[in-house]
Amino acid sequence: MHRALELAAEAASLGEVPVGALVVNAQGEIIGRGFNRCISLADATAHAEMLAIREACSHLGNYRLTDCDLYVTLEPCTMCMGAIMHARIRALYYGAKEPRSGCVESVCNLPAQPWFNHRLQVQGGLLKGACKQQLEAFFVDRR
Repeated sequence: MHRALELAAEAASLGEVPVGALVVNAQGEIIGRGFNRCISLADATAHAEMLAIREACSHLGNYRLTDCDLYVTLEPCTMCMGAIMHARIRALYYGAKEPRSGCVESVCNLPAQPWFNHRLQVQGGLLKGACKQQLEAFFVDRR
C-alpha cells in the first residue's frame, strides 16, 4: 500500500485526484501500476485501478488475473469494481472509504451480489489514515 500511496502522490503532482493502485501476482511481484489520469488522458475510464489492471493483463498476456491481488488507496467505484470482478482478481485491499461512490462498503457491496460468478477476498482500511490524509490535503489545496 505504501507504493500505491507513492503512485497517488504522482497523480496529485499532475493535478489528478490522488489515487494509486497496484496489481501484485502470487509471487509478490508488481505487474501492474496505475494512478488517476482522467484529466491528463481526457479519459473517464483512466482510474488508477483500470490502468493497473490493463498493465497487469498486458504483462500476463491474459485478461484473467486469477492469482493476483489489487491494492488501491481508495475504495473502488462501480466501474472499477466491474473490472475487478471481470478480471477475476483474487483479493482487493483498499485504504480509505469513498462515501459518495464507493461500491464495496460505502454505497453498496457489489462483490457480495449473488449475480456475480466470481468471489474475491476484500479488506478495507489498509493505511486508511495516510490514504485519507493524502486525499484531504489534495482537496484543501485545490480550494
